[in-house]
Amino acid sequence: MEGYECRYYQRLENGVVACQLCPHHCHIASGKTGRCRSRRNHDGVLVSEVYARPCSLAIDPIEKKPLYHFHPGTTCLSIACTGCNFRCLNCQNHEISQVSPEQVDYYDLTPEQVVSLCLQHHCPGIAYTYTEPLTYIEYIIDTARLAHENGLWNILVTAGYVCQEPLADLLPYLDAANIDLKSYSDEIYQRVSGGRLQPVLDTILAMKKAGVWIELTNLVIPGTNDDMDMIRRMCRWLVANELDDAPLHFSRFFPRYKMQDIPPTPVQTLRTAKQIALEEGLKYVYLGNV
Repeated sequence: MEGYECRYYQRLENGVVACQLCPHHCHIASGKTGRCRSRRNHDGVLVSEVYARPCSLAIDPIEKKPLYHFHPGTTCLSIACTGCNFRCLNCQNHEISQVSPEQVDYYDLTPEQVVSLCLQHHCPGIAYTYTEPLTYIEYIIDTARLAHENGLWNILVTAGYVCQEPLADLLPYLDAANIDLKSYSDEIYQRVSGGRLQPVLDTILAMKKAGVWIELTNLVIPGTNDDMDMIRRMCRWLVANELDDAPLHFSRFFPRYKMQDIPPTPVQTLRTAKQIALEEGLKYVYLGNV
């Protein structure tokens, strides 16, 4: 059997498995993959085809995640495997997130080797980033546990679309996260990303309760999620849930992937969004990609 057996699934009749990692709850026939493309049913056993097979490695400044209030001025070892459980029309890393594992070259790196590489390059932490790291959560948990044992931080850059049980297994090893809050509209989540809003809000609250340092990114797309009343409601939700000190990054959209016909976000739109966030009580608001 090719791959690493997943921890979050249930066997059903006729060789079908039900993945229990994210709210899609994919029912996967033998030989097929779930929505993320990286978790495959091999004869009734759900396996991760990207465990210990990262497709991207880099050393980044921590501000690139973006994390502005978590050990600024330091670096992190960034690591990614193929796959994502969203289908964002504007995906910035679609070459590795919206493909199957066999379509992309990869490294063979066990959790022990990732930690060793991080120590070798004197990076104080590891960032699981670029694609959707929660789709290879078993690899992250095993790596993150070893990272903590070696005094390293663990950073998650995520869209936050995950069920609460697997998230709870990861949280003890997580130090910081940037969560991509794509909009404050369930309809927009469904139309643009193929997901739902509420599970993302649940992830944010679970991370806050666990003491993870949280920063949030909202990519503002013209004509899609740039309604200022909606942005105001989003900011009010953050303040009402005691996230007023969580830095919020309003990021500028540029034409990408299946949204090539939409122009870049006017900088004034981002400035207006920032002013609204400050009016509603958020303490730290930044503009990105400007």
